[in-house]
Amino acid sequence: MNIKPLFDRVVIKNVETEEVTRGGIVLPGSAKEKPQMAEVLAVGPGGMVDGKEVTMAVKVGQKVIYSKYAGTEVKLEDQEYILVRQSDILAVVE
Repeated sequence: MNIKPLFDRVVIKNVETEEVTRGGIVLPGSAKEKPQMAEVLAVGPGGMVDGKEVTMAVKVGQKVIYSKYAGTEVKLEDQEYILVRQSDILAVVE
């Protein structure tokens, strides 16, 4: 991947999951609502953002939950990525 986020930005990629209904029907990721869980692929350096010092709390490889309508979707080399601010990340999934 050739995306290097700046300041408090984080590059994430949605985690595709299949869901099986109680009746046994498999719903692929594309048939469901947009997922809010993603994997962190790159993290910006932090620093001064809007006059405040920002320390990055997420790390590459972590799974996170982010705000539903947050970020900017980017397509690069047939892959879709989302650039979000660290403040749009709600939780780290352990």
